[in-house]
Amino acid sequence: MPQENKHTNCSFLRRLAAIFYDSLLLFSVLFFTSLILIPLSVDGAIDSGNIAYNLFLLIICYLYFCWQWTNGGQTLGMRSWNIYVVNSSNNYPDWQQASIRFICSLLSTFLVGLGFLWSIVDRNKLALHDHLSKTRLVVKQPE
Repeated sequence: MPQENKHTNCSFLRRLAAIFYDSLLLFSVLFFTSLILIPLSVDGAIDSGNIAYNLFLLIICYLYFCWQWTNGGQTLGMRSWNIYVVNSSNNYPDWQQASIRFICSLLSTFLVGLGFLWSIVDRNKLALHDHLSKTRLVVKQPE
């Protein structure tokens, strides 16, 4: 766990790099979980507009992020860049905070990425979903 005096808020470029890493990893997770469903489908294919399938993918994304945030404070992509998610008490977020962060990060994405770009102009380098979930990304400094 990062200590109060040994970390700084995460920059936009570092955040973007972690998003890129996590996107690659999450794509793999979604690909392999979808492979499990294909034999269960009627004709060996899943319709692109299938609401149940889209909800399934959203739940997998939710579990990918929230489980890692609550159990160690970082996703695999964040680990590569030494980034942690912490709350205002400098602890890893609980499930409620992680859930709020996940939902609000979807909002940040649906706003054409403006929620993420907000961290460029914010004096504390916080994105929209950081503010709304009362969490932040920090970089642990070497000891």
